[in-house]
Order: sequence, then structure tokens, then C-alpha cells
Amino acid sequence: MSDPAITLYRLQACPFCERVVRVLDEHGVEYQSRFVEPMHSERNVVKRIAGARTVPALVDENTGVTMAESANIVEYLDRTYGEGADANGGAA
Repeated sequence: MSDPAITLYRLQACPFCERVVRVLDEHGVEYQSRFVEPMHSERNVVKRIAGARTVPALVDENTGVTMAESANIVEYLDRTYGEGADANGGAA
């Protein structure tokens, strides 16, 4: 089986990251977690991917979307994978 199409870059015990995890779980979306460096200045992987060193950051290979900011990610997940989302996984 291949890896899930969604990767969540997160920190241990980060409330914003946990909020995104909760929404992913609520929508039954498979994802893989990548835990990043606690030191903000060392989060080069996240910087390369999302353009900033903040977490959470989400990469969705299904739609080609990469984003940061938990509120934006939650809104995106609701729109893309929540109730009433397009059957193809895109926004209606």
C-alpha cells in the first residue's frame, strides 16, 4: 500500500496541530504525520515545503495544495473532504 496523499507537518503537543489532526480524523482522511524540529530556526523542511517555518503545514497531493495556518487548513479540509464536498475530493 502506498503512503497517504496528505502529509501533515506538526509539532508534538501543538494545539494548532492537534486541531488539524482532529478535523482530519473527523473527515476520515488518511494522512501521514511528519514531526518537525521544535526549534523554529531549524524547521528548514517546512520552510522548503510551505515557504514559512510555522506549523502545522499540510501537503495534499490529491489536489496539489500546500498550505500553513491551522485556520486555513481546517477551512480547506472542511471544504474539500467534509460533508457536501464534491465526490472527486474537490470543492463544490
